[in-house]
Amino acid sequence: MSASVALKAKNTPSPGTVGRGKAVTLDSLPTHTHWTDGQVSLHLGDSLNHYAQWNTPTVIVSDGAYGILGFEGDTSDHLGIAAWYEPHIQAWSQRATAQTTLWFWNSEIGWASVHPALERHGWRYVNANVWNKGKAHIAGNVNTAKIRRFPVVTEMCVQYVFEARLDNLSLQQWLYREWKRTGLTLRQANTACEVKDVATRKYLDQGHLWYPPPPETFAKMAIYANQHGNPAGRPYFSRDSIRPMTADEWASQRSKFHCPMGFTNVWERNPLKGAERIRVPEISGKAAHLNQKPLDLMSMIIEAASDAGDVVWEPFGGLFSASLAAKRAGRKAFAGEIDPTYFQLGLERFMPRQPALF
Repeated sequence: MSASVALKAKNTPSPGTVGRGKAVTLDSLPTHTHWTDGQVSLHLGDSLNHYAQWNTPTVIVSDGAYGILGFEGDTSDHLGIAAWYEPHIQAWSQRATAQTTLWFWNSEIGWASVHPALERHGWRYVNANVWNKGKAHIAGNVNTAKIRRFPVVTEMCVQYVFEARLDNLSLQQWLYREWKRTGLTLRQANTACEVKDVATRKYLDQGHLWYPPPPETFAKMAIYANQHGNPAGRPYFSRDSIRPMTADEWASQRSKFHCPMGFTNVWERNPLKGAERIRVPEISGKAAHLNQKPLDLMSMIIEAASDAGDVVWEPFGGLFSASLAAKRAGRKAFAGEIDPTYFQLGLERFMPRQPALF
């Protein structure tokens, strides 16, 4: 880690950004500004400069600013977080598809501050998941009389999907519009789907009870509509005005999700400790990164929202935990990190261990 490299100038700091000391700062600069093994691609620099070259993401794992001065470039409070994230969110939206899931790590107030920007750029909220670190996270070292609140032992990992739109309508609106165009009654949709009343109660509902029909059921609706609907409006349930969508094409309009058995939206998992933590003992006994995430949680969310061979983005790499989890799960990963020390320490996690000589 002794070779020098030319580093790009940093972007203008976000509102409230100030420097903060780190437990570990390496004296040397990285020997690489880009590293890849063909499956994982890691960049030293702002991800905004690399998104255009990365493959289309199935999963984006965001673990950036929390508004706690956690790293150089973080904001001093939650008030500047939305502006900090906005250019990244806009870039994600430009590259995302209807099958892209975003896992947004943050504090409660940090997530709340950024949520409007996510919605504005087409990301639909799905679920808020809570990582409960337990009382071990505070170890009794909290003066509640001073902070005047309950000790915080949680972080949020919020699930979003990129909202699919057909003819500039949500899937819910588009499905209803297409059926209404046929001139058939809503109850005839039950006949089309071969169900008692699920089509009217769920598939064509325009409220919170809406549920998208499974691909095979969608295909039945499309076939029935085009056979029995007003001939003048055919084809129905079509994206190209030439033919109806197929079951596979309908499935591609929704994100992937495979829920692991026995899990809920509360993740009981102790804080990282011991060998789990990345350290540089010759410099400091403290953890190298303030907010290193557990590999098992990263693996869970990546595997839940993607299949083998899919692409994972980690825009704020840190120690590249999401990229490492993606590699182990047989996914491809693209990541960026602006801090040379974190980049070097994270890169070492991908290097083969040299066997001891003695």
